[in-house]
Amino acid sequence: MSTVNGGISFWYTQEGASAPREPLPGDTAADVCIVGGGYTGLWTAYYLKKAVPFLNITVLEAKFCGYGASGRNGGWLYNGIAGRDRYAKLHGHEAAVRLQQAMNATVAEVVDVCEREKIDADVHRGGVLEVALSPAQLVRLRDFHAVEIAFGETDRVMYGARETAERVRVTGAAGSSWTPHGARLHPVKLVKGLAAAVEALGVTIHESTPVTEIRPKHAVTPYGTVRAPYVLRCTEGFTASLAGQRRTWLPMNSSMIATEPLTDAQWESIGWEGRETLGDMAHAYMYAQRTADGRIALGGRGVPYRFGSKTDNDGRTQPQTVEALREILVRFFPQLAGVRIDHAWSGVLGVPRDWCATVTLDRSTGLGWAGGYVGSGVATANLAARTLRDLIQQDSGQSGPTDLTSLPWVGHKVRKWEPEPLRWLGVQTMYAAFRGADRREALGRSARTDRVAVLANRLSGR
Repeated sequence: MSTVNGGISFWYTQEGASAPREPLPGDTAADVCIVGGGYTGLWTAYYLKKAVPFLNITVLEAKFCGYGASGRNGGWLYNGIAGRDRYAKLHGHEAAVRLQQAMNATVAEVVDVCEREKIDADVHRGGVLEVALSPAQLVRLRDFHAVEIAFGETDRVMYGARETAERVRVTGAAGSSWTPHGARLHPVKLVKGLAAAVEALGVTIHESTPVTEIRPKHAVTPYGTVRAPYVLRCTEGFTASLAGQRRTWLPMNSSMIATEPLTDAQWESIGWEGRETLGDMAHAYMYAQRTADGRIALGGRGVPYRFGSKTDNDGRTQPQTVEALREILVRFFPQLAGVRIDHAWSGVLGVPRDWCATVTLDRSTGLGWAGGYVGSGVATANLAARTLRDLIQQDSGQSGPTDLTSLPWVGHKVRKWEPEPLRWLGVQTMYAAFRGADRREALGRSARTDRVAVLANRLSGR
C-alpha cells in the first residue's frame, strides 16, 4: 500500500467530509458576517449566537468548513500563544501573565464545550511534553521551562532523561518539560461538530462561496454581497487571497505524515501511555500525537513558503518533505524504521511580520479580524472568538469592557511583510539557517545555541 499524498488531510480521509452546504444565493443582509469557516469563524459564530440569540449571523466559506488549517493541523489543543514575550515588552509582564492565564483556561473551555455539545473529537487531556535531544536543546529547554513558570505556569514539571523515558521513550532525550494545559484531539471531528452545533443554534453557513473583498459593511463574493454592520475576517493562512491583504499575513506551510496503526508490541517499546502531545526544542521544530486509532501523526515545516503567498489546493506534499518527516520519526523511535507511512499532507498557517497573534475590532468601520496564530491556533482561535464576541457586544452597547477585551493582544498593529522576492528569499534563508543549526547542534557537544540560528531569529523578528 502506497502513501496517500494530499486529499486535504489524513483526518478527512479517515472521517469524510460533511454534506456540502449551499453557496450564497445572492445579495443578502445580516447582523454579523463572518468570513472563513474554520475554527476562528465557527467559534465566533457559536459564542455570539449563544450570547445574543436573536442575531442574524452568516458564515461564508470559500471551500467547505475546515478546508484550511482547521482540518489539517496536528491536533494540539494547548496553551501556547504567538507573541506573548513581545506583549510583555510592550505592555508589561503582568499583562502578558493575564494573556497566558487566559490561554491556560482556554484548553479547559474547548474540552468543556465538546462535552456540553456532545462533540466527540477524540479529546484526551494528556498535556504537552517537549523534549530536548542535544546539549544545546537541553539548555533552551531549561530556559523555556523557567520562563513559562515566570509567566505563572506553576504546575509545569521538568523531567530528566529517566523520567522522560518513563513517559515516552524518545531515543536520546536528555530531558523534557511537561504542562497539563494541553490535549490531543481529532481536528476534523472538532470542526465538523462545531459547524453542526453552530447551525443548530440558527447560524447560516454558505460554503463554496469565496469572498474576494472585504470592506466596511460589505463582504463581496462572485454570487452576491452580504451587507452587515460587522464583517469579521477569520481567514488565517488564506488571508493573502483577499483584495488588499497580500502582505498582511504570510501563509507558512506546515506538513504532516500519519503512520499505519502500530502494533501492541511497538507501542510497548515506545510507551506514550499518557498520550501527551509531543514536541521538541529544535529550531525547525516537530510536533506529534498518538492518535485515537493507534497511529503516530507527526509534522514539521517542509517547504516553508510558496512564492507570492500562494497556497496549495489539496494538501499535496513534496516527496522530500515526506522523507524528511519520516527521518524525524525514525530518529525519535528507531524501532519504527520499517513502519508504513499511510498519509502525507500539507496546509498553511498565518504568520504576521512580528510573529504576534492578534484580535481586533475597528469600531469606526465595524471590521474585525483575528489570527496570525503561527501554528498555535487550535486553542487560540477559541480565545480570539470569545474576545471578538465581547468586542462586538461592547461596541453595540450590550456590555462594557471585559477581562478579555483588555488583554494585550487586542488591537495590536503590525507592519506588512516585504514585497516579493524579498519575502520569499527571507523565509527560505531563515529556514535553511534553522535546519543547518539543528544539524550542527545534533552533531556537536556544545550547550550553546548555534549562532546562525540566533542571528536568523533576530533578523526575522521571530
